[in-house]
Amino acid sequence: MPDSRAPLPHGFPDGFGEGPREADAVLVLRCLLGITPRDLFALIWRVGGASAACTAILQGSAGSDHDRAFLAGADPGAIRDRIGAAGARFAAPGDPEYWPAFLRLADPPVGIFVRGQPLADGHDRVALVGSRRPTPTGREVATHLARGLAAAGVVVVSGGAVGIDAAAHRGALDAGGSTVAVLGSGIDVDYPPSNGRLLRAVEQGGTIVGEYAPGVPAEPFRFPARNRLIAALSRGIVVVQGASRSGTRITAEHALELGLDVFAVPGSVTDPLAETPLDMIREGATMIRDADDLLLDLGIDPQRATDPDALPGLPAVQRSLLEALAAPMLPDAVARAAGVPVSDAISALVELELRGLVRGVGGRYERTFRAAPQRGSS
Repeated sequence: MPDSRAPLPHGFPDGFGEGPREADAVLVLRCLLGITPRDLFALIWRVGGASAACTAILQGSAGSDHDRAFLAGADPGAIRDRIGAAGARFAAPGDPEYWPAFLRLADPPVGIFVRGQPLADGHDRVALVGSRRPTPTGREVATHLARGLAAAGVVVVSGGAVGIDAAAHRGALDAGGSTVAVLGSGIDVDYPPSNGRLLRAVEQGGTIVGEYAPGVPAEPFRFPARNRLIAALSRGIVVVQGASRSGTRITAEHALELGLDVFAVPGSVTDPLAETPLDMIREGATMIRDADDLLLDLGIDPQRATDPDALPGLPAVQRSLLEALAAPMLPDAVARAAGVPVSDAISALVELELRGLVRGVGGRYERTFRAAPQRGSS
């Protein structure tokens, strides 16, 4: 038993979860909601195993009254039935789907729930994280990065939320790649509900992971805990946008504690959403500008990827308008710059907007990130 004053070892004690009784104890411990992962981990090391931890909680030396009531009536078989009915699986330490890097956390989960494709070894995984309320450019950057990673065979990890998370998952799926969504709610609870369709797509083309049993509602305090799993699943973290003291910063700090590469997309110094990426860059994170930067810094040849943002077959009018859009411009101004009649320019700009290459802002049109000039081009 370790010295209570010393840092706890990595991983769980020998014999943790081994045998039917211990396996049942691990499962019911993971369903408790009144004890934090850190306190549960410390308890397990203090008493030596999962079954002993259940006994200690029942005797009142840890956990909450709700935990004791749950343990007193817990039926592991019924819990497994609920997990199966939710289309999920449970993985404890040592199981193939329990990612080994979880054991390097200061408070590793005693188990995780998984839906969708197997959480397999042998895949490069990179996390894209950022604000739930990004700018249109931030959303486009996340989508572009996710497409580039997915096209190179990298699995994109994010938190299943709105904003940057959703853009990252969609970008990976749009490129025909795989993605992992880590939930801050029960493994069968879509949060936010507006992302239900997206999470179904993630489940079909990737994996949904969480440490909360079926039916557990999303609550604010669960999301910082979720962020440590995002970091541990990944070989690197990319911060796209985030205000100071945000969940984005928390995820990046978990990555640093694990010794992972941290990357950041810079933004304007006057933009509050650039605070976290700019802070991270000052503190040593690697600045990236696009998917090629990221792939090269990860040691992945960008030529592995087919170009997901190639623009073949653009009609001449659309291409000339795109080239003329050096800044946000009114339709008649961009028409003059491109030497195109205004009526033709308006039709072409609508087509470009449908392609996701331009957007209208306050009556003016501007290029999206996807259509930005490539470095080295004139």
